[in-house]
Amino acid sequence: MTPDQAIAFGIVGVTIGLFIWGRLPYELVALLALLAGIVTGVVPADAAFKGFSDDIVIIVASALLVSAAVARSGVVEAAMRPLVPWLRSPVTQVPVLAGVVMLLSAFVKNIGALALLMPVAFQLARRTGHSPSALLMPMAFASLLGGLVTLVGTSPNVIVSRMREDILGAPFGMFDFAPVGLVVAFAGLLFLTVGWRLLPRERRPAAGMEAAFSMGDYTTEATVPPGSPLAGRTVADLGAMGGEVRLTSVIRERFRRLPPTPGMTLRAEDVLLLQGTPEDLERLQARAGLVLAGERQAERQPAEEAGVVEGVITGSSPMIGQTPAQMDLVNRHGLALLAVSRSGQQVERRLSALRFRPGDVVILKGEQERLPAAMGELRILPLSGRDIALGNRRRSLVPAAVLAVAMALLALNLVPVAVAFFGAAVVLLALRALPLREAYDNMEWSVLILLGALIPVSEAIRTTGGSDLIAGWLAQAVHYLPPMGALALMMAVAMAVTPFLNNAATVLMLAPIAASLAERLQLSPDAFLMAVAIGAACDFLTPIGHQCNTLVMGPGGYRFGDYARLGLPLTLIVLLVGVPLVAVVWPLTGR
Repeated sequence: MTPDQAIAFGIVGVTIGLFIWGRLPYELVALLALLAGIVTGVVPADAAFKGFSDDIVIIVASALLVSAAVARSGVVEAAMRPLVPWLRSPVTQVPVLAGVVMLLSAFVKNIGALALLMPVAFQLARRTGHSPSALLMPMAFASLLGGLVTLVGTSPNVIVSRMREDILGAPFGMFDFAPVGLVVAFAGLLFLTVGWRLLPRERRPAAGMEAAFSMGDYTTEATVPPGSPLAGRTVADLGAMGGEVRLTSVIRERFRRLPPTPGMTLRAEDVLLLQGTPEDLERLQARAGLVLAGERQAERQPAEEAGVVEGVITGSSPMIGQTPAQMDLVNRHGLALLAVSRSGQQVERRLSALRFRPGDVVILKGEQERLPAAMGELRILPLSGRDIALGNRRRSLVPAAVLAVAMALLALNLVPVAVAFFGAAVVLLALRALPLREAYDNMEWSVLILLGALIPVSEAIRTTGGSDLIAGWLAQAVHYLPPMGALALMMAVAMAVTPFLNNAATVLMLAPIAASLAERLQLSPDAFLMAVAIGAACDFLTPIGHQCNTLVMGPGGYRFGDYARLGLPLTLIVLLVGVPLVAVVWPLTGR
């Protein structure tokens, strides 16, 4: 082992250790690794920052923007709407939702496809009375499987393609992954269709969105106007008129807060804090002629242009810790707050003084054309619309059409992948199908920085001969294995490493080693690169190896061990189906 190889291995070893330790952000660890490479000289100073302009970074960034625009358009929700009434149990819900997520993940970022369908899953679970935990993990795993089908389906495919270009002189094409990816994904979908029964049957307390759905009633603030049927009537009369609606507080003369009693007489201009389902609250408002606080703020909007939407405040929302007055929702964002629901708590403050928390579910009213942009800017995840389409109707088909054109150009080999997706992203931004602010918000900057910083470090392992050295050790280890066994070992190693490294980092580290191993065994590097791509993309055993798995853990009420219950059989299926299929599609003895 040469000194440069020892230094390169040392940097990679420390980097992996810091990744596993988990106390530092991934992107910071990658930047420290790059700095160490520059200082020690194994990464040349004039090539240190070429990773940030690499096609890999451009493709991933552009794919994120295209994915966000497609998700924002509302076209998927519109396509799903006719199917929803037929999905009455997990037996039908799992294959349909997982299949749709899988299909979307082949062309848009898999976490984007999953986030797009999660509200649909919660609505179905709430409507049918089943636990969403039966749906969410199969959907997350399906999103990973769908990414195997195309070059842009997942970051590992993009990176492996670029590695192949460096090693063999030509990248993988857009649909070179499809023959293997389609079969593996279909086999996985067949398993998930029945395998969801392996998940725990008991209903656990869930966090995030599921908690939002199960929290029940909303609190709204309404004023009794002069001439209202309630003026001069008692609280008991309101109870008879409002059905299940509960009056929690009466605010009189602006500041006097009175506990309601059955015999209390309500007066004009009293402010009532009411609690109930949206439907019951709407019914009472109509019968009693009440004026919601949010309605007064939104009254300047023409009725035909106004829309109402439910959404959950995410953990990254700028609304957290702020009141509606501080956020100036009406003037700055065009939104009026109609009602709030908070898990496990009764809201006792006036809505204007309520400080938002993560997981609060809000009903907002605003101009239909402005709703999507405002929801995205405030990081509010839409849960369901009230007779409106959340997407921008005038441009709802534009993102899908632009994506289709980009895919056609790639299929015909008219432009490189980076150019096609960069062009699609720019066109969507120019057409305002995705506002610039949302574009910046949807960028996974940590992933882009990690890629840009680790590409030169990974290159140092190869240029110092480190890849060949490790490949020699592995060649000795697999000496008595058949070629198929060596291929299976490479895929299994990628699967085992991904939960600790992040799938992009796994490919950057293992792809050069896999190619060198294939050369030493006098086998085709293509098959081994494909094995690394599949292994790195298929982390089904932990909630931490991929963002999709992490995203569903809280809302689904899953525990760490639940992932292996469904993920271990799925991992074995991918190995059993994927290894021989790779060997057939990419012959081990060919070049």
